[in-house]
Amino acid sequence: MIRIEGISKHYRQVPVLEDVNLTIAPGGVISLIGPNGAGKSTLLSVLARLVKPDQGAVHIDELNLHECDSSVLARRIAMQRQEHHFVSRLTVRELVSFGRFPYSRGRLSAEDQEKIDHALAFLDLQPFASRYLDELSGGQRQRVCIAMTLCQDTPYVLLDEPLNNLDMKNAVLTMKRVRGMADELGKTVVVVLHDINFASVYSDRIIAMKDGRVVFDDTPARIMQGDCLQDIFDIPVQVTAVGEKRIGVYF
Repeated sequence: MIRIEGISKHYRQVPVLEDVNLTIAPGGVISLIGPNGAGKSTLLSVLARLVKPDQGAVHIDELNLHECDSSVLARRIAMQRQEHHFVSRLTVRELVSFGRFPYSRGRLSAEDQEKIDHALAFLDLQPFASRYLDELSGGQRQRVCIAMTLCQDTPYVLLDEPLNNLDMKNAVLTMKRVRGMADELGKTVVVVLHDINFASVYSDRIIAMKDGRVVFDDTPARIMQGDCLQDIFDIPVQVTAVGEKRIGVYF
């Protein structure tokens, strides 16, 4: 369980997170949605201990996030970030293997190799394992970064805009794999999404943020209401049912 208690963060006196309180129970896919600047990515960075909050505390199971050893935290929570600055002449397998560093410290064991193989297979990357990163498409590189995060083999996985710059096919494939992390591998996946319809279709829970605060926190069916979405995004959204899912139309 992740407990977020009174988290606030300011940059140059400008509030980015304001008194955020959340409890995230184990299991499932939890989507963070909201307009640009709502604080979604900053909250994820706080959870990964990449950003230190000005106030508040985070507990992951029995661990106090800001007091535990980095090596212990790295076995509990992993994050895929929006921006990556990797050496282009790394192969896919070499990059994915970085996810094993908290365990191997650079000396890969047979178990580490099995974890790498599993992550490559789960993200459908076996045919590209020996390719260099600069030989891949943007969508393929995005999957490689997710595979590296998955390879860390933590119970909690944080994904910051994994659909960024993906076409429709790759976005769907990626979200199916995200769903599979929860359903097949038992992970708790917290994902930042801009597309409300992907959040609606693939999430168990949606947390909506605006101006650094949590404004809604509920099931997709309850969040995907026209008045609720207009409050979040400040534009009219028509919601229609497609099978058992609710889809927002806002063009």
